[in-house]
Amino acid sequence: MKIYTKTGDAGTTALFGGTRVKKYNLRIDSYGTVDELNAYIGLIKDQEIDLETKNSLLKIQNELFTLGAMLATPPEKETLKSGKERLNIPKIDENSILFLETEIDKMDAELPQMTHFILPGGHQAVSFCHVARCVCRRAERLSVELNDQETINNDILKYLNRLSDYLFVLARKLSKDLQIEEFKWIPEKN
Repeated sequence: MKIYTKTGDAGTTALFGGTRVKKYNLRIDSYGTVDELNAYIGLIKDQEIDLETKNSLLKIQNELFTLGAMLATPPEKETLKSGKERLNIPKIDENSILFLETEIDKMDAELPQMTHFILPGGHQAVSFCHVARCVCRRAERLSVELNDQETINNDILKYLNRLSDYLFVLARKLSKDLQIEEFKWIPEKN
């Protein structure tokens, strides 16, 4: 299989099921941003961090591929004429969301109480978490907009919302693990 097909040379691409759309289509932008998020999570996973966190991030990366496939499937193409589901893979569901919540709670239980907003930075691994969190929020905003135009699975929206929370708490956990001081945002008074 060649990596290039030339079918997108005129600025269109195919969704799952064959429908061709412009490459700036909101659905493409949504799952493209999820793909960007997945790449940043790969950067976090490649840092010198604990194995349990690496395994959690690998699970999240796999779930993001699933989420991207769900976003790449327009509602009218979700089932075949026979009624069989076209996208025959496990879907993002309440268990996926529960996994993130459980991970957040485990990490949060070991962290000092947060009293201020925290400025990103202090260590490359921590900064990657914050960049990924911002990309996740963008993916969420795009998916919410897409949902306003064409209904998407609500678990996608919940998952992205929870994942951004996970990435924030992971940044705090890595700061603690790496013995990096968190920089609190304290507004300057005039």
